[in-house]
Amino acid sequence: MPHPLARHIPNLLTVFRILLVWPLVEALLAGRYGWALFIFVVAGLTDGLDGFLARHFHWTSRLGGLLDPVADKLLMVSSFVALALAGIVPEWLVWLVIGRDLVIVTGAAAYHLLIEPLVAQPILLSKFNTLVQILYVFANLYDRGYARIDPAWIGALQWGLVFTTLSSGALYVWIWSRRAIRKKKQENN
Repeated sequence: MPHPLARHIPNLLTVFRILLVWPLVEALLAGRYGWALFIFVVAGLTDGLDGFLARHFHWTSRLGGLLDPVADKLLMVSSFVALALAGIVPEWLVWLVIGRDLVIVTGAAAYHLLIEPLVAQPILLSKFNTLVQILYVFANLYDRGYARIDPAWIGALQWGLVFTTLSSGALYVWIWSRRAIRKKKQENN
């Protein structure tokens, strides 16, 4: 039987991941891409580990449910912004990634405030979008920090990211708009 304090390990890993954002950004802006890649991979591993521990041992908590997505978004948005500031990824792509998240968060808040309490339900396409984001950041860091990657591969990832960002954002808007309209019709009947 695990120690009673062990149930806090997932939250500690999430906090550690949040603390890794600053050294990651610092490494990116200093052009230490190998080090940035190492930090990015460690952050990814802690994300996987905290999720596994929380699910496997039922060490879930309300705090963890709030902190985990914040840590994920903070890590990804910071990575994209720092990569753009370093001139590695185009600024318009960063605005696209951030814009999608803002549309989703704004829509979720509006639904929660105007329609009914929101129960977040990530869609499969959104999870795939996150995977493409991770692969895109990883590929750019690997390309700069370890060995060159064929630019066509990075370009393909970039356009895949554009597609999954736009399509997943549009799908969220479509799904939740339809739910809101359906709910309002039910209330009016």
